[in-house]
Amino acid sequence: MIVPLFAGGGPNSVAAVRLMRIELGGAFADLLNEKGKGSGKDEMAYVDRTLGFRTRDLDDRDLRLVTDIVGGAIRWRRYLDFLILSLCHEEKTFRNMEPLLLQILRIGFYEILKLEMPAYAVVDEVALRPGAGNMVNAILRKLVLLKENNSLPLPTLDGDDRTQARALATIYSHPVWMVRRWTSHIGQEAAVKLMMWNNSDPSYSLRANTRKGFTRADLIMRLNMMKVPHEPSLYLDEFIRIRTGMQTIMQAGLLKEGLCSVQDESAGLVVSVVDPQPGDSIIDCCAAPGGKTLFMASRLNGEGMIYAIDINKGRLRILEETAHLQQVDNVITAVHADLRGFADSGQVDYDKVLLDAPCSGLGVLSKRADLRWNRKLEDMEELKKLQDELLDAACKLVKPGGVLVYSTCSIDPEENEERVAEFLLRHPEFWIDPAVRYVPPDFLTGEGFYRSCPVKHSMDGAFAARLFRSL
Repeated sequence: MIVPLFAGGGPNSVAAVRLMRIELGGAFADLLNEKGKGSGKDEMAYVDRTLGFRTRDLDDRDLRLVTDIVGGAIRWRRYLDFLILSLCHEEKTFRNMEPLLLQILRIGFYEILKLEMPAYAVVDEVALRPGAGNMVNAILRKLVLLKENNSLPLPTLDGDDRTQARALATIYSHPVWMVRRWTSHIGQEAAVKLMMWNNSDPSYSLRANTRKGFTRADLIMRLNMMKVPHEPSLYLDEFIRIRTGMQTIMQAGLLKEGLCSVQDESAGLVVSVVDPQPGDSIIDCCAAPGGKTLFMASRLNGEGMIYAIDINKGRLRILEETAHLQQVDNVITAVHADLRGFADSGQVDYDKVLLDAPCSGLGVLSKRADLRWNRKLEDMEELKKLQDELLDAACKLVKPGGVLVYSTCSIDPEENEERVAEFLLRHPEFWIDPAVRYVPPDFLTGEGFYRSCPVKHSMDGAFAARLFRSL
């Protein structure tokens, strides 16, 4: 029998259970946000079962708060746990704390420290069964007192590089290995700015689907009618930026009708590097879920073909459905295959090949709040090996005089520039085609690659190298 922890069933109840699902069940935070109700229609029933009683229905304002709490508590988890441990005094109390209680404390700390909620509202909302309630409310009140006295505990930045990295990792709530890696690559000051960006509320971009006759001007008109704040992209004609209002856009049906897509500008600029033209024969090697495939298809204007390869049949099916919705399915052929086997099967050569490779995702940590805690240092070596294998396979599909574009959503040079350098040593028939003709100069590296930087460009971090195969 489950003993109810909460006396009420407001947003914090739902947020606590959702956090448990993400941390213990492996669910992705960004898949639990559609209309604030989660990826499955029975999520609220799951909440009820976990809590042991029925939660009240939440209105749109409550659901937005749930989404904010979940994303923020995940981002700031390391810092919040440091404070909770400090206020528990005994490490054993913290280490032995039941999972749901820990989530409740994280939520309370986040609301008080980051959302600036009044203490009485947080303590009242986090009303627990008597045994747990006394401890939780005592810790929350202690936190409020420390905050009011401006005496919150913080790790010191003294000591050697390793000690400083641990302190920064706590203050800015990132894994230590990421902090050490970034400090080594870009310096401590830039690393701190990057972590601050990752901890900020994410912004999003929308791409107007011109193949349905829906232009950016049409999208702007609809957003004005819905009173959703926005600004046009400075770099891509089909894109606009928004910081708030995604629920309003979803409820209005713009996405379901295929009139626009959620797509970051950084991904759109990778398509610019590919430069799809009507009549092109293109391979998208790791296509699903299909954002770049669909944008490239819209650029073909009904002439040519994109072969969308992916090893995941379910995700490939979603790509096909979205292509039909956006009316670009006439230039997309889905291929369920492992690229490495497909490249050896004697297929014809293609004008352009895009390898948007599996990567660490270190450029999208602002949107993927949970990814920082799921990614491990050991993953990097495995990913680099896979990237090399996929590059060696993809290059077999490029015709003489054709183009191979290698891209990632990573900001790590070992996954980007170093992979390209190693590839060119193995394949001297390819050489760098500088991206200067395809993206604004601000995105060009010294070697002629495309690179977006989250802090500098206010978008996800991404990389692309355009490689030409000799005739």
